Amino acid sequence: MTGRITDILRYPIKSHGREAVARVTLSPGQSLPWDRHWAVAHDATDADGTEWLPCRNFTRGAKVPGLQAMTAALDEATATVTLTHPELGEVRFRPDVEGATLIDWTRSLMPEGRAASDRVVRAEARAMTDSDFASVSLCNRSSHRAVSQKLGRDLSIHRWRGNLWFDGLAPWEEFDWIGREVRIGSAVVMVRERTTRCLMTHANPETGARDADILGTLDTWGHRDFSVMAEVIQGGEIAAGDEIGPA
Repeated sequence: MTGRITDILRYPIKSHGREAVARVTLSPGQSLPWDRHWAVAHDATDADGTEWLPCRNFTRGAKVPGLQAMTAALDEATATVTLTHPELGEVRFRPDVEGATLIDWTRSLMPEGRAASDRVVRAEARAMTDSDFASVSLCNRSSHRAVSQKLGRDLSIHRWRGNLWFDGLAPWEEFDWIGREVRIGSAVVMVRERTTRCLMTHANPETGARDADILGTLDTWGHRDFSVMAEVIQGGEIAAGDEIGPA
């Protein structure tokens, strides 16, 4: 069976804003273009962007829930990002040369006792995704609805910070794709692993406040996984409405 792509999302600055796009071109061995292209290193790490490093080296929503309420708009031609937040308003800057602007703008969101945001780094080697390979995340709306129903409330898909959302398949069917090739429009990916979730998902993407026990809800299925991570093995342009399913 096949489903259809409903949403394509990228995150130009890791954990700082989300942006919907209409279409995207996937390339072998790469994440979505401009996805996690920058990250905010904190003052307890020497991360400089020259190599991939795990998420613990960066300021992220699991530690700073207020970041979840941020949206982004990227001007690719000038590498300029505009971020909006319900409490902070709007800021526009070039991460490569004006990173201090972002650090100052988000300072009030930082909880006490956490490593402070220190600098914006460009991911030189590859996108700063949470996987140790260049990944694209695939998210099933049916699985999302199953979580919402068990929790007893509607949830935004933005809690999961996924890349490609699809509908039309059974809940958790994506887990059966591990180790298999999946076709998305004209592109093909190899699904490598499930995505284990963290406290980031507890924060409401409209307010930034933790207001739902997502991890406890996932525990009722005997795991804390949502979505799968895939590696692009055949490139191609994809758009909302394209079919997705085992190749």
